[in-house]
Amino acid sequence: MPVIKPETKPEIKYKRVLLKISGEALLGESEYGIDPNVMDNIADQIKEVVEMGVEIAVVIGGGNFWRGVSASAKGMDRTTADYIGMLATVMNALGLQDALEKRGVFTRVQTAISMQEIAEPFIRRRAVRHLEKKRVVIFAAGTGNPYFTTDTAAALRALEIDAQIIFKATKVDGVYDKDPKKFKDAKKFDELSYIDVIRRNLQILDSTATSLCMDNNLPIVVFDITRPGNIKGAILGEKIGTIVKRGENDTR
Repeated sequence: MPVIKPETKPEIKYKRVLLKISGEALLGESEYGIDPNVMDNIADQIKEVVEMGVEIAVVIGGGNFWRGVSASAKGMDRTTADYIGMLATVMNALGLQDALEKRGVFTRVQTAISMQEIAEPFIRRRAVRHLEKKRVVIFAAGTGNPYFTTDTAAALRALEIDAQIIFKATKVDGVYDKDPKKFKDAKKFDELSYIDVIRRNLQILDSTATSLCMDNNLPIVVFDITRPGNIKGAILGEKIGTIVKRGENDTR
């Protein structure tokens, strides 16, 4: 009789990750709000890696509903505009929670602004405990402070929960030297250092978030979340998108 070899499970490179999803990534083909197909795709991908035993936390933006910087540029008080943006992230977090729980994935939403009727307050030890119990933790309301973006919140929360890496989910398959939708000769980078990102003003994350990652040697992978299976591929360490990590000149 032929010998049947047991199926080998793929090796997981990252056991605990922080997934940063921009609000714009939720738009899909819409101009405003949440595209249900995009949300379903993201929820399916998260469920896939949770079932692999990965601990995953999410920071979600609110740009599909509101952009505080744009509103401030048109005359609104910046602090007020940023607080409205934080509320937009809570709407997205609750939408993602609903999509995940319909798939049988246990979740918790934690907010940096107290709103106990709909979410837990952010408490680091509680968040870590949820992750250990294989619950997806969705962090909303940024850092709870105006003038700080959800990119900075992602870097901060990733460090607080001891994540091994940040996955920056976008609608583009990596980082380019210029907009690939406008320029056919745009060059994609497979790997960048933190200093390269800051000097080239590539805006993967804002400069505060990039500096925070550099100071703490926290790598970032930027990839296209609209392509099914990309989160799993990144978890397994496949060459997906662009990785930002410490280079020779990334010292202070």
